[in-house]
Amino acid sequence: MRTVAAARYVTPLREGGSLPAIVEGDDQGLYVVKFRGAGQGPKALIAELVAGEVARELGLDVPEIVYFTLEAELARSEPDPEIQELIRASVGLNVALDYLPGSVAFDPVAEKPAAAFASSLVWFDALVANIDRTPRNTNLLVWHGRTWLIDHGAALYVHHAGGDFASRAAEPFAKVKDHVLLPFASELREADERLAARLTPAAIERIVALIPDEWLAEDTKRETYAEYLRRRVTAPRPFLEEAIRARAL
Repeated sequence: MRTVAAARYVTPLREGGSLPAIVEGDDQGLYVVKFRGAGQGPKALIAELVAGEVARELGLDVPEIVYFTLEAELARSEPDPEIQELIRASVGLNVALDYLPGSVAFDPVAEKPAAAFASSLVWFDALVANIDRTPRNTNLLVWHGRTWLIDHGAALYVHHAGGDFASRAAEPFAKVKDHVLLPFASELREADERLAARLTPAAIERIVALIPDEWLAEDTKRETYAEYLRRRVTAPRPFLEEAIRARAL
């Protein structure tokens, strides 16, 4: 994964608990940066990275994810004290997604998502326990005729649910009932058969290996995330049955 250094803070995105912003990198590209010093701290960055790369492994479109480094000097040119504080609290390694200029928010009514896509997306979000793909905020963008997944900082809800990862890996994820594309997901079993085979143990190992040491809590190792994902994807998958049940209600 590439590492990009911040060159210029462009504008805040006043959405979400991570207080993201558009920042220009030293490669002259624009990125949506998620800051380590924001409310959920490194856990949100891990969720962004792991869930995003799982989605990519499954064949879903996700903007390029990069490591993004910040220096304290970047705060000096910002007049907003809140932004100054956020930058100073995030000095070092953060995470960012490639900015998609001209993209528009996904509207399921206008876009009429295909059953295969909707089912794949519901399956993925249930797998990674992503609570933030609702009608209120789809976290989907349409860009160059394709639908792109963004903002997975609220995935891996196990971070906030209490208990250990192992005991929660078999949970069905009841919040799938709120998924924006659940009404269109009529091919969940087909998606399950197709996608579960793609997320191999080797793929999981490659993904969790991307987590930087400095983001890990003292009592959490990369293997903790690897084992959680392996258990989630091992049959039988209660999250699949929960999604099918929720759709039938």
